[in-house]
Amino acid sequence: MCVARVGNSSKVDFCFETQECLLFDLICETSTYEVRHYDSVKWASTKESSYAFEFAAPKMFTRLFKYITGENEGGKKIEMTTPVVVRMPEKKLWEKGDFTMSFLLPSEHQSNPPKPTNVYIQETPERNVYVKSYGGWLATLSDKLKSNELSSALDAVNAKYKKGHRSVGYNSPMTMLKRHNEVWYIVEGEPVCNTSE
Repeated sequence: MCVARVGNSSKVDFCFETQECLLFDLICETSTYEVRHYDSVKWASTKESSYAFEFAAPKMFTRLFKYITGENEGGKKIEMTTPVVVRMPEKKLWEKGDFTMSFLLPSEHQSNPPKPTNVYIQETPERNVYVKSYGGWLATLSDKLKSNELSSALDAVNAKYKKGHRSVGYNSPMTMLKRHNEVWYIVEGEPVCNTSE
């Protein structure tokens, strides 16, 4: 059984706004994406059905923020960590879909998280992930563009990955400069590290 790897932010260059963040091992890097290995970790998660990320995100964020600021059975305050991960629905822009937002639990609460009252605890398995990074703001259009760029690059090298992607943010909405976002696809089988170039 793997130990959850949530640790000091100084170990990840782009994780500088919280004391702890999700740690990973870099398997390989191409000109268009990275392959990372993540150990199994626990998250506080919530779902919202909506037509757009911009409508769903504030509701989900508020629920999760209330959980970490004491809306749990023990009334415990929980340190904010990064990243915040959103599982995006596979849908057309005009269709309604289910969004899932997750806050990473800090290392001290990984083994025994405070029991939530309005969100749920989720454990993700050990896994490899295809990652594309980008700056600016995470929004429906930028997310769609970057997820399409990543899936096209993976398809070009016949890489296998699970349908549905994650949108990943490392910054507070107050941060204006040096923002870091990512798109993730979960690897199926052996990761492919070569490019089509």
